[in-house]
Parts: sequence; C-alpha cells; structure tokens
Amino acid sequence: MKKYLGLFIVLVMALTLVSVARAEDSVVSDETKAPGTTETKPKVQANLKIKRDEIKAAAKIEREKIQANIQVKREEAKQKIEDLKLKIKEEKNTAKAKIKEIRITGRENALGRFDTAVERMNTLKDRVDAQITKLVAKGVDVTKAEGFIATAETKLSEAKTKIAEASALFSTSVNELTTDNKTKLRTLTKEIQTLITDTHRALNDSIKSLKDALVVIKK
Repeated sequence: MKKYLGLFIVLVMALTLVSVARAEDSVVSDETKAPGTTETKPKVQANLKIKRDEIKAAAKIEREKIQANIQVKREEAKQKIEDLKLKIKEEKNTAKAKIKEIRITGRENALGRFDTAVERMNTLKDRVDAQITKLVAKGVDVTKAEGFIATAETKLSEAKTKIAEASALFSTSVNELTTDNKTKLRTLTKEIQTLITDTHRALNDSIKSLKDALVVIKK
C-alpha cells in the first residue's frame, strides 16, 4: 500500500509540474496574445483550469480506489467485532463477560477517536479545496496550495490505512492482546498520530500559500 501511495504522489506531482510549466510558457497580458499563438490570457487561464480539473479528477479516482479498499477492511473488522460481542453473550461467567465487554468497548472508542480526527482533517481539507476553487476562478496561482493539498490527502489515506490495521488487530479476539500485537498497536498509534499531524501541517501550509498568492495579486 505504501508503495502504491508513493507512486500516486509522484503521478499527481508530475502532472501538476507539467501544468505549471505550460502555464509559465503561456503567460500573456490581458491586452496581448501569447507569442506565436492566438490565445489571449483569459483563454489560457480557461485551458489551465480544464487541465487542472482533469488532474484533480484523476487523483480523485485513485483516492476513491484506495478508500474503497480501506472501507472493505474496516467493514470486515467491524463485522468480526460484532461476532465477538455475540460470543460474549454466551459467556456464563458474569465477571468474565463484563471484562470482555469493557475491553471491546474500549477498542471501539479508540477507533472512534481516530475516525473523529480523520473526519476533522477531511472537513478542513474540503474548506481549503473550496477556497482554492474560488481563487482559481479569479486567476490566482494556486499551484503551491494544490501541492500541499495533495500531500494532505496522501497522509490522510495513509492514516486511514493504519486505522484499518488497528481495527483488524482489535477484532482478532475478545481476549487481551498478545505482547506482539500490543507492540504493533503502539507503533500504529504513533504512526497514525504523526500522519494526522502531518496532514494538519500540510493543510495549514496550503492556507498560508493561498494568502501569499493573494498578496502577490494585490501588488
């Protein structure tokens, strides 16, 4: 999965750089036409928007494929946890049953906290995306902002993958996790926290780059 995400990042950034290069080659004033062409600046900007939309559409398709795979794993783990809950009801020892119920609830709450953090990042990303769309319509250069958004999306996908792995660990048994699985869980938790932090940083960088781009426009 990491290799797949890495290739995805390279693809998106490569396509973005191609668009930027073409944009720089095509820049003209409002009153003139690009050398050797009949395209005015508005037309160049319109063409760039089309290319940008195509790149974003392709990236979205890849993200949806990754998300679909993650969702399948989460659903499988969720079903296993539900099956474990049913087995707990078969436990004749009330005290043992209570301990197992608390254990399962704790695991679900942990996953819930991870999911909440991801949802917050998704909400922030959508807001930044909406702002980028508005500024593109005004002719603002959002190349850097889109690069940071691509980084945020990749980090977020990696975080979701790690959460799915944690979910799979939690659904193996109602018993206490083995020493090996506890170690894996601690590692996953740290990695998820780091990825969420990296996502937030990338989104903040995107916002800052948009502000800087607006300053350039005003000058």
